[in-house]
Amino acid sequence: MLPERIPLVLATRNKGKLYEFKSLLNYFDVELKTLDDFGPIPSIEEDGETFEDNAVKKARFTARVLGFPALADDSGLVVDALGGEPGVRSARFAGDGASDGENNAKLLLQMEGVEDRRAAFWCVIAIAVPRGPALIYEGKCEGEITRKPAGASGFGYDPVFFYPPLGKTFAEIDSEEKNRVSHRGRALQELKSEFGKVLIWLRQRLLEEP
Repeated sequence: MLPERIPLVLATRNKGKLYEFKSLLNYFDVELKTLDDFGPIPSIEEDGETFEDNAVKKARFTARVLGFPALADDSGLVVDALGGEPGVRSARFAGDGASDGENNAKLLLQMEGVEDRRAAFWCVIAIAVPRGPALIYEGKCEGEITRKPAGASGFGYDPVFFYPPLGKTFAEIDSEEKNRVSHRGRALQELKSEFGKVLIWLRQRLLEEP
């Protein structure tokens, strides 16, 4: 017997991501949970070669360990002049455990004297049940790398990612505005547009679980 509200675990401890996920999914017939709602679980090595690899791995692992459907994303910054770096290593560009400020500082250092500032944020979202396939959604947002950080909102590379249509960095716009145009916001909007079908899929998959 399935509950009326399907539990869905947001497989991240990143407060910024949790806020963005919740702001777009709170209106649906799901009981949103986070990793903080559970005891300690094993960490997972994000060793995939693509954002999709890592998103699917995190979603499937979390769903298997906790026994609930899980949603995970992998996202990062792809800089043309750096051959696609930092890419899947965006969160640890300056080393394991690096802070946002350290990652931004390394990026700006590597971009010193570079005229081609084109970059794009990518996001891949995966939804998985304890057993079986995963659903995939993705979003992309193109912009440029600034010469120095600007703005105090957001997280990650937001202070150095300039979005030309708004004439501001992601750290200079409010969360509502960012959710409309960001890579994660676009991936979530794609998910949101199909979430009724996703709920049907989740219910069917959960009924098939042994």
